[in-house]
Amino acid sequence: VKDNGGGIPDAIREKIFQPFFTTKPTGEGTGLGLSLAYDIIKSHGGELKLMPKQGEFTQFTITFQC
Repeated sequence: VKDNGGGIPDAIREKIFQPFFTTKPTGEGTGLGLSLAYDIIKSHGGELKLMPKQGEFTQFTITFQC
């Protein structure tokens, strides 16, 4: 999955899969989406990789071994 947004800043890349991490103001987001997706994919033996390019895009790759 690839978007055309501004990418993910280096300062927060390590945090984005943590539960409740959000860049939104208090009360406007729970920060659970990526954390839940990461846990679900991992529990099924998969891998969720992040490849951002600052100022251009963010790409997530989901891989499952058969």
